[in-house]
Amino acid sequence: MGERVLAFARYQLSPELFNKNTVVFATKSWAEWSESERVFNPNRPGWFPMYGLTLVGLVSLNDPPRPRVDVSVEKCRAAGIKVIMVTGDQPPTAAAIAHKVNIIKRPEMEMHNIMAANPHLTEDEAFERCTAIVIHGDRLAEVSNADEALDDDEPEKGRRVMDWIRKEEVVFARTTPS
Repeated sequence: MGERVLAFARYQLSPELFNKNTVVFATKSWAEWSESERVFNPNRPGWFPMYGLTLVGLVSLNDPPRPRVDVSVEKCRAAGIKVIMVTGDQPPTAAAIAHKVNIIKRPEMEMHNIMAANPHLTEDEAFERCTAIVIHGDRLAEVSNADEALDDDEPEKGRRVMDWIRKEEVVFARTTPS
């Protein structure tokens, strides 16, 4: 439904290891730590355990589109402008928001929904049937990197991205600035 879900967890910290003299927790660099540092390394500045947590609950956040975006999308379409959504949201969230603002008018005609409803179809068959497509940024990067390896006069260079863009309704989800 286009909502974000946050999970909250807790952990009982040892007062011997974690007290008012403990360095501030380093949450931004945790992903860069090695497996051994994540398991137990109280000597590393900012270390704290990220395992053995107890789930406290889930919270759903609704971040609605700005008012009248749906009307603006319709005005653009009426003027012959193709609207393509590019977002950092996860594909299901992006698809739900795109539907709310009239970028995807018929979600059942989105390629992944066609594949879910017809498991016997190949991706190419679903692509042929769909009128809408949601492309994950990782897939876009993968295709773009493969295209970079091709010579500029290679006819296949850029074909896949152009095939995507030719669809009536296009969303690029989970994209990065690059």
